[in-house]
Amino acid sequence: MSATVEKTRAAGARRRRARRNVLSVGVWRTRFELMQYFRSGDTLFFTFLFPVFMLGLFSVAFGSDGDVQIAPGVPPISMAELYLPGMIAAGLLLSGFQNLAMDIAIERSDGMLKRLGGTPLSPVSYFIGKIGQVLVTGVLQSALLLVFASTVLGVELPTEPARWATFAWVFVLGITTSALLGVALSSVPRTAKSATAVVVPIALALQFISGVYLTFSQLPEWLQNVAGLFPLKWMAQGMRAVFLPEDYATLEQNGEWNLAGVAIALGIWLIVGLVLSRITFRWIRRDA
Repeated sequence: MSATVEKTRAAGARRRRARRNVLSVGVWRTRFELMQYFRSGDTLFFTFLFPVFMLGLFSVAFGSDGDVQIAPGVPPISMAELYLPGMIAAGLLLSGFQNLAMDIAIERSDGMLKRLGGTPLSPVSYFIGKIGQVLVTGVLQSALLLVFASTVLGVELPTEPARWATFAWVFVLGITTSALLGVALSSVPRTAKSATAVVVPIALALQFISGVYLTFSQLPEWLQNVAGLFPLKWMAQGMRAVFLPEDYATLEQNGEWNLAGVAIALGIWLIVGLVLSRITFRWIRRDA
């Protein structure tokens, strides 16, 4: 009996050591991914600085007449304040979905994943590294957007702790969901050259129908319904609840911020992304 107990304890200790090893390697991969990310100038601009550039561009191009009232019954606000929530949501999509989908597809096409598959590196550690890089860059990107909007564009940021709590959980759910969906989509491009052609149009179309570049309340109802099928619409809606005046909730589809719906939609997409990434990820394409 004691021998069986000792074997069980030994097996449990081995499993704990294995989990710690996977986590420690994942943390190491996160540092490696961050170094690679910040050494790539084009990636740094298009997924890190692009939302900041677009927020400044829209504010200058459309904000020359001062504050605007986009609908009756709501207070006028600046164009920078109007576009800030959508740009933060778009930044999460670019950092997670677009960045990871293209990076992993290119690494698979270049043979890097094949080489990693021949090492003791586990897929879990690889995913921890990728998602860790996305979380860090997403935090830095959002912080840069908020500082830029506040100091350069004069946007008054919320002071209520409840709004910042909402920002935190929408951010975490949004960027994690985006990252998992990016991992899943990375299996679609057959070559490194086709990765951009596959991923960028999807990300761009989602931004136009989800209230990033166009005011969501002014879109046709059928297009709002289509956007509601995808996570970016809910990420942008959650961010609007944080940064826009409370009166603007009346412009949403159901006349309220519906944060419960935001949490449910993003939670469903997170599970879908987790399942799809687990099913579709391979070190080497099956048709290779």
